[in-house]
Amino acid sequence: MNYLVGAFKLPCNIFISFADGRIRKQVPLKKENGKTVMVALFQSQESIVGEVVIEPVHRKKVEHNGVKIVLLGQIELYFDRGNFYDFTSLVRELDIPGELYERKTYPFEFSTVEMLYESYNGVNVRLRYILKVTISRDYVSNIVEYQEFVVRNYTPPPSINNSIKMEVGIEDCLHIEFEYSKSKYHLKDVIIGKIYFLLVRIKLKNMELEIRRRESTGSGPNTHVETETFAKFELMDGASVRGESIPIRLFLSPYELTPTYQNINNKFSVKYYLNLVLVDEEDRRYFKQQETTMYRLLETS
Repeated sequence: MNYLVGAFKLPCNIFISFADGRIRKQVPLKKENGKTVMVALFQSQESIVGEVVIEPVHRKKVEHNGVKIVLLGQIELYFDRGNFYDFTSLVRELDIPGELYERKTYPFEFSTVEMLYESYNGVNVRLRYILKVTISRDYVSNIVEYQEFVVRNYTPPPSINNSIKMEVGIEDCLHIEFEYSKSKYHLKDVIIGKIYFLLVRIKLKNMELEIRRRESTGSGPNTHVETETFAKFELMDGASVRGESIPIRLFLSPYELTPTYQNINNKFSVKYYLNLVLVDEEDRRYFKQQETTMYRLLETS
């Protein structure tokens, strides 16, 4: 039995590290097995520099047909699990065919890499960036090691950010106006607004403001849409009267939001909505939904 186990052991270990790994910001990344690990954070146009260390086990000879490292940007749709769409693929050859007897270090550099899309883990889609080291071999399987990292891109505040004004009405029964101070929010922002009751002839029991995320994957008949509710904020509990106004103040920082993503590589989109929900005493529910834009503002701290 021990001989059998030994036959499947890899003849060498591969270690991938970043040159500035000790000082670079680390962020949590949820793996497929549900565990969370800390990985390096990058943004578009940064250089990705580091080294690969290959260490033969017990100094045994490792014959190979070359060593290479690839920087991959990939999208995986969960209804097509296992098929990755590569939108970025950069290759660096580290070694020519030969033999390894002892620990060897290979520096690598990918200069000013364009990484326009952010890392994303959604309901039906995943966008990831990885470094993949491959030791090519004859007659036996290649030896492969992966190192994942996260990409986040930052947007300056929009030059135009108009307020949102809308109405909810049921003829001769209810007329409500609501106003949000702006239509675009950064991920640590505060939603500020006000609700005005102009006509109230039905008895309202409560009112909530929801933040909803709608993820669309695929296209045409193969489009999959998933809607998640990230926040429920109670605006009112009890009856309201004509002339009353209710302030809205909802902090976004406690929620794990992402920016709005528009048609990423023709594979998926992510949109956000502010959803106003009114419930009357007979538990009838009235909705008013407004799309809003989320963006990532560079944190100064």
